[in-house]
Amino acid sequence: MTTLTDDQKRDLEAAAFRRLVDHLRDRGDVQNIDLMNLAGFCRNCLSNWYREAAEADGIALGKDESREIIYGMPYEEWRARHQTEATPEQQASFQDNRPKDH
Repeated sequence: MTTLTDDQKRDLEAAAFRRLVDHLRDRGDVQNIDLMNLAGFCRNCLSNWYREAAEADGIALGKDESREIIYGMPYEEWRARHQTEATPEQQASFQDNRPKDH
C-alpha cells in the first residue's frame, strides 16, 4: 500500500470532497430526503460539518454561508429551483431511518 504524508492525505481528501460537492450540485434532481433515507446524510449535513470544521479552526462561518458553499448558491434559491414536496413514503422512511442527531 502506498504511504501518504499527512499533507497528501489532506489534499486528496479535499479533492474528493470537492468532487462530491460538485456531483451533488449537478444532481439537483436528487432530494435531500432521498440522500438521508439512503445514506444517512444530505447536503445540509455536509454544510453543518463544514461549518463545524471552520468553527473548530476559529473561523466564524454562519449557517447560511456554509450552505451556500455546499449548494453553490443561496439555500433558498436552491430550494426554489430543485426541492419538491416529500412524499408520505419518503417522510415515513425518514422517520424510520433518521439518524439520532437529526
